[in-house]
Amino acid sequence: MYHALMYHGGFERNFPVLKPGATSFIGTDGAEHKIPAWPAGVDGVRFGYMEKAGKKFAAVRVQDAKNDIVLQHEVLIDPARHMRLGQRFGPEPTIIDDASAIELLADIVKQNPDLRNELAAVRGKIPKPKAKA
Repeated sequence: MYHALMYHGGFERNFPVLKPGATSFIGTDGAEHKIPAWPAGVDGVRFGYMEKAGKKFAAVRVQDAKNDIVLQHEVLIDPARHMRLGQRFGPEPTIIDDASAIELLADIVKQNPDLRNELAAVRGKIPKPKAKA
């Protein structure tokens, strides 16, 4: 299963107006920009993120085939925990593995307890990590 992170604009301008079903954001140039389609191979959880001041990136949206959840409280993305070694943010979606998606979802649930049930439905679709021999 493949999961991904995708840019959804600058936090200060876009987070207050983010709604489920959003297909665009306002750029620093003041123009509306389309959120690109997710890559065909991404069949798991899709995380929308926004850039905060100081080059910090925060998860703001969680999607799968059936759900589109806008978070009440953003969650800063920690590349060491939420991305694979050597990955970086960029203009293309960042593909992450099951373990990274599970870690990020766990942190999201901690910061958004009122969304626990909706987020648990998304989490339940990610395969459980295999026990190490």
